[in-house]
Amino acid sequence: MSASIKQQSEEKMEKALTGLKRDLASMRAGRASVNLLDKIQVEYYGTMTAVNQLGSITTPDSRTLSIQPWDKAVLAPIEKAIMKSDLGLTPSNDGVTIRIVMPIMTEQRRAEIVKLVKKTGEEAKVILRNIRRDSNEEIKKAEKNGISEDEARRLQEDIQKVTDRYVAEVDKAVQTKEKELMEF
Repeated sequence: MSASIKQQSEEKMEKALTGLKRDLASMRAGRASVNLLDKIQVEYYGTMTAVNQLGSITTPDSRTLSIQPWDKAVLAPIEKAIMKSDLGLTPSNDGVTIRIVMPIMTEQRRAEIVKLVKKTGEEAKVILRNIRRDSNEEIKKAEKNGISEDEARRLQEDIQKVTDRYVAEVDKAVQTKEKELMEF
């Protein structure tokens, strides 16, 4: 039982870290990345659909994104969705593909994105701490139902070590993204 509590909390923390990395990948960093458009949704036949499911997205060079939709009727809705997004990008449509040239980011915009990166990292840490708290509550319940005090304490220490490891991973991911933002 005690191993399952630790395993469940570790799985939840891994999911939180994966979510953070996905969120950080979708933040603009000055160079073109297909992950940048992951959060953009387009209405397609009455259903909100991710842009990356409507066509192929490529990066012909480090500053350009190219979207080639499988259905030409969705060109205008994709273009509109990109313009409405908070990415600050202006797409151009040639009737077949949508091209997005990444503008050079200003120092002010970089600072805003760094703040957002730090905020996202802090939110991930809060999620990790909540998982730790929930696991500790489960341990206390298990202690009342039969596991020894020593085993409960050891399990809490193990979960704290796992939490510390994931918090360090979050810090590392945030620092990497900040460094990437300040490179260009």
